[in-house]
This record gives sequence, C-alpha cells and structure tokens, in this order.
Amino acid sequence: MSDDGRHGLTLIAFIGSVFSPYYAWARRRGRGEPEHFCSVNVALYGAAGKRWALTERGRNALSRSTGELTIGPSALQWDGEALTIDVDEVTAPIPSRLRGRIRLHPQALVDYPVSLDGKGRHHWRPIAPCSRVEVTMEQPDLRWSGAGYFDTNWGSEPLEDGFACWDWSRTGLDDGAAILYDVTRRDAERMSLALRIAGNGEVEAFEPPPPAPLATTSVWRIARATQADTGQPARVVETLEDTPFYARSVIATHLLGKPVTGVHESLSLDRFRQGWVQMLLPFRMPRLAR
Repeated sequence: MSDDGRHGLTLIAFIGSVFSPYYAWARRRGRGEPEHFCSVNVALYGAAGKRWALTERGRNALSRSTGELTIGPSALQWDGEALTIDVDEVTAPIPSRLRGRIRLHPQALVDYPVSLDGKGRHHWRPIAPCSRVEVTMEQPDLRWSGAGYFDTNWGSEPLEDGFACWDWSRTGLDDGAAILYDVTRRDAERMSLALRIAGNGEVEAFEPPPPAPLATTSVWRIARATQADTGQPARVVETLEDTPFYARSVIATHLLGKPVTGVHESLSLDRFRQGWVQMLLPFRMPRLAR
C-alpha cells in the first residue's frame, strides 16, 4: 500500500497455479505438470480504478535460477539486497497494458516456515514481512512508494484437497508487523497462528486473539472474519477484490493493544471447487501456451 493510502498493488508469481482451472482439468487427466501452468498475477488498485492481469503460460515461457524467475514477458530478480520485478502483462477481461517496475527492499529476511496442514503437504513462509516498495509504472503512468510484504507458499497437493477455507491478514505495527492465519482444514480441524515480526526479522508467536466478525462481501457473499483484542471491533475499510471464492480487503482492527490497519484475505476453497466457479475463471485467466 502507498504511504498516502491512495494506491495498492498485489503481485503473485505462480508455478503450478493453484487457482488455475486449466491446471485442475489437466490433473484430472493425469497431465498436471506444474511448470506447464505458470503465471504472474498483477492487481493494481487506486482512485482511477482497478487493473487486473493473470495470463497463464506454458513451460516454454518459464525460466528460473537461484536468483531469477521469468514467466513470459515478466521477470523477478533477487540481487541479495532487493527484489526487482519487471512487469509486462495484459489485463483481463478488458485488455490494456500493465507495464512497469517494482522494487522491494526488505528490512530483514525471515526464516520461519510453517506447515499449514500439519501433514507436510502445504507450507508457508513469511520472507520479508517488513519491506519498502517502490512502484514505477509506464502503463499506466504512475509512481508511488509505501509499505510492502513478501512471502511464499508451496505444497504437494491442491489447496482444495487440504483446506475448506482460511482468513489471513498482515497489519503494520510501530516496530514491525503482525500476521494472523486462521485455517480450517479439510478434516474440519482448525489451525490458528498469530505472529509478531520485528523490523530486525525476529519472530514471536503470541496467543491468537478472539474471533472478530467482518462484513460479508456484497457481490459474491464471501464470509470474512479476523481476530482482534478482547472487546475491540474490526471493520472493513475497503474491499479490493470480491470474487466467487476469494476476497481481499483493507481492514481496521486492534492487535497487541493498539489500533492497526492492514491487508486481509478470505479464501473459500469449498466455493472454489464448485464446477460453476471453475467455469467462470477463464474469463479472468486467459491461457497462452504451446
């Protein structure tokens, strides 16, 4: 998010895109090679509206090494101090160009992998929860800087096989960030994780706060919830994404004794696995592959 609160950006690089209908269909036929289902998802938010790009590409568009990942015309490069992302994508469903450069400067790197399912099939690691981001876009013409966050997920089975739903949030603190992960597994067991991460990268787990309800999304009726200090409310400041199975929001809440704001996501994998949802996805996720 930009320092003035007027702009936001989310970028996800997928190898074996977990939300790809093409990947799901290929797995059912026994042809689900992750490298053949790659994409760079860019979502740009601001007063001028939202721009969204998620074009899936095949293995011929993928190149990767220890410090670089290229998917089609977009590339991510780590030089040991900063992550540089060159974006060159086309939005959907209405085509327009998204082209520019993002630089992410971590305050510190964090080595704190978490098994989300308790079975070693799904993992998450916050790499740089406290970062600065510089955004320089050519198309659209836009420049801003603000607070950033960088993490990674990986696994050995489809998300919908391991989980029914989850709520996640990252909020800024005076001396770092707080991350909440509240997961409902496919076997109905819950995992609730609360981490306080200092600017120097030190990680401290704390007792997850009590549940705090959030308003359901207005279009697709996705349930949202978070956790907050006892007796303190939480509310949605802005809904950034309201989709058939996923919501991304800016929230205001209360954690560790202080009012905070941050980015929140709710994911319904019960909804995602429905056939009618799978049929809608290609309209937002075109595929270019050989």
